[in-house]
Amino acid sequence: MRLPCLLRMMAVAATALLLGGCSAVAYYAQAAHGQFSLLAQARPLDDWIDDPAAADTLKAKLRTVRQVRRFAVTELGLPDNGSYRTYAQLDRPFVLWNVVAAPELSLKAHQWCFPIAGCVDYRGYYSQQAAQQYAAQLKQRGYDVQVAGVPAYSTLGWFNDPVISTFIQYPDGELARLIFHELAHQVVYARDDTPFNEGFAVAVEELGVERWLAARSDQKMIDAYRRFAERKRDFLALLDKYRDRLKDNYDSDASDALKRQRKQQVFDDLRAEYAQLKQTRWDGYAGYDRWFAMPLSNAHLALVGAYHDLVPAFKTLFAQSRDFGDFYARVRQLADMDKAARHQALGDPLPPAGTGKNKRKREPAPL
Repeated sequence: MRLPCLLRMMAVAATALLLGGCSAVAYYAQAAHGQFSLLAQARPLDDWIDDPAAADTLKAKLRTVRQVRRFAVTELGLPDNGSYRTYAQLDRPFVLWNVVAAPELSLKAHQWCFPIAGCVDYRGYYSQQAAQQYAAQLKQRGYDVQVAGVPAYSTLGWFNDPVISTFIQYPDGELARLIFHELAHQVVYARDDTPFNEGFAVAVEELGVERWLAARSDQKMIDAYRRFAERKRDFLALLDKYRDRLKDNYDSDASDALKRQRKQQVFDDLRAEYAQLKQTRWDGYAGYDRWFAMPLSNAHLALVGAYHDLVPAFKTLFAQSRDFGDFYARVRQLADMDKAARHQALGDPLPPAGTGKNKRKREPAPL
């Protein structure tokens, strides 16, 4: 890691510690240590490819990453920097674990605010045990909680993000999709606006992988990605259906006791329809079983819209743009607006303060 990056990271960590109270020190310390460790383990792709001890399957994937990285710059106008030009081999299935929390009778995700990233709808830990311990504290305060493993994340250009063992074995189309997504976060990022940031990154990944697959002319790869994309659309449509049912329940005038009863029925129905979907449309494909492995809660559905609701609006904006560079310039203009104005421009007006849906009389104790 270059000295400027090291100094910059130390400055960020120090600022975070000064801004946080005593309870925040341990959290920021684990975050800084986790990021340091990840960067320290990263080696240039060529080093791995030339290493006689490295597996041939890994070398093949790293060569694909080099092609994806070149395509991202030349065809998609994504940053030409040190990100995804190194590889880190970790001894865990995910690089970190995100904790997501929502009130018992609401789908509004709780937000955590940080010095650099602003306010986001999750809190990340490099240790699964630490994430689960924090989740247990939130449950005691009345929140619905999900702990989800994360294969990759973006440092928004502050550091050179490495390729990681947690996603390197993805099928080539999915590998390209992920890299395009994370690089998009380095192009435009609006503080305190997860739906805007993720909607933009998902739009770039989908536009990018469509062009990547067309350029490769590999029908087997195209068919595999098409199956992946179709299952993903089915899954998201299923979640949207039951998210709407939960919203209607929470926005109703029913008693809290009745809302809890209906909530449980909604999640039971969701599980049943998922099982049916696997058999009738997916030939038994079980790739989403992990999502259902723990008791379902509001936290599982709280972020679904944040990643996908604005994607059509961004794709419409791209269709109105000359090329990717023009598209990014238009998105930067939106990011420079205040949050309400940018959502209005995208056709997704925010509700006035204090009048949003899913309001309830009693909220859990503050975090």
